[in-house]
Amino acid sequence: MTASWRRRWQQIKRDRRAAIAAWLVIGIVLALLPFFTGELLGRSWVRIIDFALLYIMLALGLNIVVGYAGLLDLGYIAFYAVGAYLYALLASPQFGLHMPVWAILPLGAMVAAGFGVLLGAPTLKLRGDYLAIVTLGFGEIVRIFLTNLNTPINITNGPQGVSLIDPIAIGSFSLGETQSIHGITFPSTYTYYYLFLALSLAVVFISIRLQDSRIGRAWVAIREDEVAAAAMGINTRNVKLLAFAMGASFAGVSGGLFAGFQGFISPESFTLFESVIVLCMIVLGGMGNIAGVVLGALLITIFPEALRYLGELQQLLLGRVLVDPNDLRLLVFGLALVIVMLFRPAGLLPSMRRRRELSADENILTQEQASLYDTRR
Repeated sequence: MTASWRRRWQQIKRDRRAAIAAWLVIGIVLALLPFFTGELLGRSWVRIIDFALLYIMLALGLNIVVGYAGLLDLGYIAFYAVGAYLYALLASPQFGLHMPVWAILPLGAMVAAGFGVLLGAPTLKLRGDYLAIVTLGFGEIVRIFLTNLNTPINITNGPQGVSLIDPIAIGSFSLGETQSIHGITFPSTYTYYYLFLALSLAVVFISIRLQDSRIGRAWVAIREDEVAAAAMGINTRNVKLLAFAMGASFAGVSGGLFAGFQGFISPESFTLFESVIVLCMIVLGGMGNIAGVVLGALLITIFPEALRYLGELQQLLLGRVLVDPNDLRLLVFGLALVIVMLFRPAGLLPSMRRRRELSADENILTQEQASLYDTRR
């Protein structure tokens, strides 16, 4: 099924008119999506789509580190927290500052990138499980640091978090208020949707350009064989630090958007579970493949929310609720992930390179099993 869709897409791309028509249809669907979703499912689902777009930006940032450079990072959510807290402290009554979003978001990206270099520098010689443990510790250190940074000077307000954060505003146009443009009413969730969509498309474009650049090819070379990459003249130290910095900068921007959108943040929003969820998006969708990462982020954000209706389904079919919907929701979600990993170990939309690697591994395993069988005979 996936191969047939890929062939059809390749045919569409070769036909210029068909490609233009396809992109126009996609653009119209994306433009009208919040209105259709709000009418059919309610505004709460538009809010869920907003969070899905934030997770797309997060997942694409982690994809640079894990998918391109092959560096397993379990503390990635710490950079998300850095961007969120920077926005909260500079645009809330906490310090009496109310800086504009166009100044905070670039600053959040730079500060998060600095933290990425700070994490990457001491871990350059680590790989695999050891790197995962160190990055996991870094993420927990940042979370605990934010939790306890309320004494002796109250900076982060500790576990109570920062509230009354300024909504994102572009000039006098506040995205936190319902706006009316040419007689069309745009609730705050709709205006946030268009901002997040624009930034998500920008992140996708940057990821595509990075993938096809010299730096992107250097990241892939390091992922495949770091020793061979160094022998070919690649400065592995700088390239790996750049991967950490670039991935962290995407998370910093996403964190700032999250703080402005939510209006409240606390350390409990940046736990290890969030890092694992973002990593699952990459693994489920297809590591190293941008379309796969986007698909994984959408599925993992939207699918668990759709499963909340399992309680109503039990009531309809059985007359009463036998299993708590939240417990059943997580059980079905986890089972679905296990099934996908069993039958699609490379992800739902794996990259061409990853697909070839798995195919080669399967051929080698088949040959080894055949030779072992012949030896036993």
